[in-house]
Amino acid sequence: MLYGRSADLARLEELLAEARAGRSGALVVRGEAGIGKSALLDQVAERASDFRVLRATAVESESVVPFAGLNLLLRREVGALDRLPVKQAGALRSALGLAAPDGGDCFLVGLAVLTLLADLAERGPVLCLVDDAHWLDPGSADALLFAARRLDADGVALVFAARDLHAPPFPAPGLPESRLTGLSAEDSAVLLDEHAGDLPRYVRDRIADEARGNPLALLELPAAQREGHIPAAHGLRVAALPTHSRIQQTFADRIGTLPPATRDLLLVAAADDTGDPGVVFKASELLGAGVGDLEAAEQRQLLRSDEGRLAFRHPLIRAAAYQSAPLVRRMAVHRALAEVSEDAYRAAWHLAAAVTGPDEEVARALARSAEDARNRGGYAAVAAAYQRAAELSPSVVDRGKRLTEAARAALDAGQYDRAAALADQAGDLLDQPLEHARIARVRATVAAERGRSGEAAAVLARAAHCAAEGDPVLAGDLLFAAASSAWSVRDLDAVRAIADQAADLPGAADVRAVARAATGLDGGDLADALDALRTLVAGRRVDHAQAAWWLLVLGDDEAAYEQAAAVERESRATGRLGTLPRALAYLARGRLHLGRLRDARATAEEGLRIAADIGQVFSVGYLHSVLSELAAVEGDEERCRVSVAMLVGDAPRSIRAACALALLDLGFGRYDAVLDRLADVASGAHRLYAISSLPDLVEAAVRTGNPDAARDSFDWYEKWAEHSGRPWARAVALRCRALMTDEERWYAEAVELHRTDSRPFERARTELLYGEWLRRARRRNDARTHLRSALDAFDRLGAAPWSARARTELRATGESRALPGPDPLSALTPQELQVVRLAAEGLSNRDIGAQLFLSPRTVGYHLYKAYPKLGVASRVELGKLDLG
Repeated sequence: MLYGRSADLARLEELLAEARAGRSGALVVRGEAGIGKSALLDQVAERASDFRVLRATAVESESVVPFAGLNLLLRREVGALDRLPVKQAGALRSALGLAAPDGGDCFLVGLAVLTLLADLAERGPVLCLVDDAHWLDPGSADALLFAARRLDADGVALVFAARDLHAPPFPAPGLPESRLTGLSAEDSAVLLDEHAGDLPRYVRDRIADEARGNPLALLELPAAQREGHIPAAHGLRVAALPTHSRIQQTFADRIGTLPPATRDLLLVAAADDTGDPGVVFKASELLGAGVGDLEAAEQRQLLRSDEGRLAFRHPLIRAAAYQSAPLVRRMAVHRALAEVSEDAYRAAWHLAAAVTGPDEEVARALARSAEDARNRGGYAAVAAAYQRAAELSPSVVDRGKRLTEAARAALDAGQYDRAAALADQAGDLLDQPLEHARIARVRATVAAERGRSGEAAAVLARAAHCAAEGDPVLAGDLLFAAASSAWSVRDLDAVRAIADQAADLPGAADVRAVARAATGLDGGDLADALDALRTLVAGRRVDHAQAAWWLLVLGDDEAAYEQAAAVERESRATGRLGTLPRALAYLARGRLHLGRLRDARATAEEGLRIAADIGQVFSVGYLHSVLSELAAVEGDEERCRVSVAMLVGDAPRSIRAACALALLDLGFGRYDAVLDRLADVASGAHRLYAISSLPDLVEAAVRTGNPDAARDSFDWYEKWAEHSGRPWARAVALRCRALMTDEERWYAEAVELHRTDSRPFERARTELLYGEWLRRARRRNDARTHLRSALDAFDRLGAAPWSARARTELRATGESRALPGPDPLSALTPQELQVVRLAAEGLSNRDIGAQLFLSPRTVGYHLYKAYPKLGVASRVELGKLDLG
């Protein structure tokens, strides 16, 4: 029986009830060592007799082994891998060491875990219990948390138990948490009366005082008292020790009275951590211990056999068995385990634990195991292995190179603080210019991710100087990246200096093109700047995602959309989540410009979920900027401000936040607010990130009777539009000219140009302004034509404040237009919209799930919710609807 945990058990019972009803959920239980987390998980498992229960206890030494946690959790379910989509099955088999490494995307493992758990739940509810989750290896933790955040209508319950305030921590953003505290004095007394009633009352009172409500201490200190192993016997001031230290010392004392062979066997089991009896007993035999020596540990309830594996009754017993052993004995145990282990990665780490100083042979073994881990997608494990290999390297040069590899792997794993620290360590050891140049890439990437692109540019420029003589091609690549980084923070002097530095290097033309684009878009030769961008887009140096961004700057919405869509298709086809968020960011922006606002929102929200999961800072910010602009167009003030609140940090983010709020204000006629928000843009700062907002500035300035406030911005935008060659941009420029001059001919030319190009929202705004002008000129019949067109477009787009303005203007001409009826698609959530569109194309639930990184049952649930909203009952009827 558990005392004092009724509320915690009730919360877990609710989680089980939800899973029985087909609804998934997760909970993180936190608390100090011995507080009852494991006991709580035991109770949950007992109450889940109708569940398929998957359980694992993570262990410290396994925290560096790639996907060790998944191996423990899924070891009995490997037969279910055959039912997964081929790429997912391959990724998970590789991660679990069941197939040759394929070098796949590490995030695909999370999708495979998601699909596997959902498949298992088709035959009944599933309960996943992970104890000591703070010791999970990063790959396993990422995969399980990825799945936990996406399981929905699948009947899967996941419970993670982790120590509170522990290092390493177990961050689980987005998951609910429960924190266990000590038992009350009353519950502590009842527990002691039940389990230590044979002890005198004064002894029980002392134990209760020392235990401080920790249940494990309340159970173990009486046993230690009976056996004569109380911490005070060693002269310790017990009250000064943390609770878990007192309990661990108690366990250490009890282990110390066991026969030497039993202590050795316990030490082997503690150092091995796989729980495989074959491994433990083989290694023990090398030390003179055997199966028969297990009995004494079992009698003391220290070690037990659990489903064919050896398990310590509590993690603190494992810690006590290991830490209380002499160093020389621990080294002997690790040598024995290295000899019998069939896992090269584990064997290398055991060898590393068996040496006390530099050893090149062991360092090489660790480096080899690191590359195996890289192919399995375990980048954090790669970093750990290379870092330890560096520590064991006799040669300073080898140590520096291995630290460089560790830093690169930490960067791939998204561990930016660790990557920076390792890069600094490597830099102190390396003496070759080329090595310094390569480590600079890591430092620059970390700086950029932290919002310090100017620092990144400086680091890359210095590295290029070091590499220029030994590897001119590398130097040119570094300067290209440096110029792009400097441009992003508008450090034009740095951009020009970098271009000069690249003068005689391969790729110098590309660096000069960046400089031409940067200086031209910031008050220089606009025509030359846009030509330079076109050159860069056409070059081989630029990837599709970067090309999509530059095409957006060029105003070429269709080409940008196609570039982003190509990256999206490739990412989905290969399951590469790492490249998907940025593609979705630019795809969402393209859909917004093309007038597909619902699709844009669904795309942006999907991208945001993935980017937040895998720590892509740039994409999170950019996607929030798209969502804030979408909300502004729709007039949803709360949604807009929520997204804008996430746009803090560097200049691009703050400018995009101001632009979104300005558009929101413009829709509601708050023109003075628009001028205030765009004051920096009006002064000429950061126009690159505010091109689409310059017409908003012009409109607000004219409406407030202060057109001069937008004169410079208008002149710049007009030149940009002319040199961009895009009809829609020239049309908007003509609309601005019409506002500035109050001449009808510019409106008429603008409307005509709009007919030949994209951006329906801009076309509707032009027709609204033209209609207003015509109504003021008392040409009501002419005004109605344009106002009707604007109103229809705004209604289709869901641009509520703009529809209201157009409807009011139309009413002023003498024509009333009823409010449109509800659009069935507007009732769908963004994710439901994605699902029904793919279902209408004929894709199965499994195929849809693979594309959207959802479980098939969750896809089915979204369809179940969407059908009544759309008035259909089947996929056949769905295919007949206009879902455009």
